[in-house]
Amino acid sequence: MAFSSRAVVAVASVALLVAALASTAAAEGNPVEYTESYYDNTCPNAQNIVRSVMERSVAANPRMAPAILRLFFHDCFVNGCDGSLLLDSTDSTESEKEEKANASLAGFDVIDAIKSELERSCPATVSCADVLALASRDAVAMLGGPSWGVLLGRKDSRFVTKNATEELPDPRNGHLDVLLGVFREHGLDERDLTALSGAHTVGKAHSCDNFEGRIDGGEGYDDIDPSYAAELRRTCQRPDNCEEAGVPFDERTPMKFDTLYYQDLLFKRGLLATDQALYTPGSWAGELVLTYSRNQEAFFADFARAMVKMGNIRPDPWTPTEVRIKCSVANGHY
Repeated sequence: MAFSSRAVVAVASVALLVAALASTAAAEGNPVEYTESYYDNTCPNAQNIVRSVMERSVAANPRMAPAILRLFFHDCFVNGCDGSLLLDSTDSTESEKEEKANASLAGFDVIDAIKSELERSCPATVSCADVLALASRDAVAMLGGPSWGVLLGRKDSRFVTKNATEELPDPRNGHLDVLLGVFREHGLDERDLTALSGAHTVGKAHSCDNFEGRIDGGEGYDDIDPSYAAELRRTCQRPDNCEEAGVPFDERTPMKFDTLYYQDLLFKRGLLATDQALYTPGSWAGELVLTYSRNQEAFFADFARAMVKMGNIRPDPWTPTEVRIKCSVANGHY
């Protein structure tokens, strides 16, 4: 699947952010400085391998593009971008995959396939955390969104994070101040929140539990278009609670990375309470929603910049790390 001609946007602003983040890392005394050229000497074909496997995987199952993007969010928001989400359960620890908020995640097999090819080309070199960062960038571009230079050099955590999903935003909480608090704890601001939420321009929610109260008279019921709420109530009457088919965040173009997600918010047609909360009157987020709904270039530029910033969330300094040979298992635990 070829990249869109619109894929590379705001290269200069993202490059400046990359330089600033690298300088900050050095100033804070981090042992490894993330750089775009990290594998140029040790695995020069790494990015091409990631892109090639992603193209094959998405061609076979288009759902994998938004799925991979979601994996990156869920990994980075829990003790940083360290690949801990990819670890399977062991006899002594339960995987982050098993937690309720992660139950509908998919695409782990795609990451495993990328890693297998990398191991054949460059054994024990490219971390699973970096694979996920690169694959997410490629997923967005394949969906018609922007591209950006990915900072590389992450290491993989040897252990899962307990109670991992407590650090993720609660999709049922529609209070902008609460949502902002979650993002600020990770060094992200209101612009980052609003731009990154635009990832919901693609993909689906796979449980009505995440928005049931919003359509049945609970919190957020006064902030949803009544006809849309009625549509969702009918959808959620399915026996499987929408777990199989899912409900698109952007009902018009669920597989295209565009600005219709923000346009829906203007008409109170955001699926989750956290989506609609962005269009809070008088807020900067609300102003950005209006801007992005009208200006795709502005959205793409801010999204690319925010993805670089989120990808720089580091694990706690005492986290034991390595470059995993197999993404689902810590080295020595096969």
